[in-house]
Amino acid sequence: MNETAVNLHPGLFDPLALRGLELAHRGWVAAMCQYSADEVNAPGVPHDWHLMHLGSFAAGGAALIITEATAVSPEGRISPQDTGIYNRQQTDAWRRIIDFVHRYGAADTKIGVQLAHAGRKASTYAPFAEGRGSVPAADGGWPTVGPTAEAFGRYAAPQELDEAGIRKVIDDFARGAERAVEAGFDTIEIHAAHGYLLHQFMTPLVNTRTDGWGGSEEARNRLTLEVIDAVRAVIPDSMPLLLRISATDWTPGGVDEHTSARLAAQARSRGVDFVDVSTGGAVPDASIPVAPGYQTSFAEHIRTHAGVPTGAVGLIRTPAEAERTLREGRADAVLIARAALSDPHWWLHAAEELDAKLPWVPQYERARPA
Repeated sequence: MNETAVNLHPGLFDPLALRGLELAHRGWVAAMCQYSADEVNAPGVPHDWHLMHLGSFAAGGAALIITEATAVSPEGRISPQDTGIYNRQQTDAWRRIIDFVHRYGAADTKIGVQLAHAGRKASTYAPFAEGRGSVPAADGGWPTVGPTAEAFGRYAAPQELDEAGIRKVIDDFARGAERAVEAGFDTIEIHAAHGYLLHQFMTPLVNTRTDGWGGSEEARNRLTLEVIDAVRAVIPDSMPLLLRISATDWTPGGVDEHTSARLAAQARSRGVDFVDVSTGGAVPDASIPVAPGYQTSFAEHIRTHAGVPTGAVGLIRTPAEAERTLREGRADAVLIARAALSDPHWWLHAAEELDAKLPWVPQYERARPA
């Protein structure tokens, strides 16, 4: 690797500005579902677990934290224990967590909400619940929706969305964005990946409609682009808008890096400032070559061909891997998940390893390496 070429690109601890949002560095927290809301007494409401979970990353030096997939409607939750942002109680609970992150973030930490709708993959048991698959109504489940009535694997079959249902989804995303602004989030990420509703509409593996919402690449992308328009219209111009996509379905006939780059370019023209590049999730049993950094080539392709800043995510565990990804110009930020669960102070330790300067919160300063 040519050292001169590598140094042309910013590193992990260089700042990044997106619209009016100034981020201290390029090491962020990827969205991670926690399946921990109380589905009986306060459905969709984040509580002390979420405060601890997200707050630990703030104290650990993350520059930006993206919340777990947060549903824009009750029927959009992946599980009965998912968080939401579709009522006052949820909005107020998120405000408490946001205030904590802003107050105690070691790197002037910012926080964004990931707005989501699970579509045909909604109403499922949490991974650590006793049940598997779709939750029946008797156990708190609900009917699901999708672009067609085809089920995901052995999940319950969804109801095909009609025009009114699609319009409600778009409006739900807009209302969720308004509540996110009210709560004090610094940015918003639209979840259009991992086989959830927007991705379901985008991929020909799932969307076999022949109306104005399917039948061509343009029509399949229409729902995602109209959601972007609706969200962008209700948030401040200074607030950056992020989009998470699955850049490939890892299955012939599905979306790939080329269709994803075209979508990303359209999203950029409509006000998306950053594309968070993941992969997979549309169909069961896809063959995914999981390995460290296995998704970074897609972030690089979209960054190059769509002209939009991208984030790399997926088994990036070490500071050296993150630094190399950025120095090589493969992405503009690196989002970590499993490594953050293993070490909530990953960014503080990464700064020490990479000889960068990152402040520690005073409560933990005594643990700083000499």
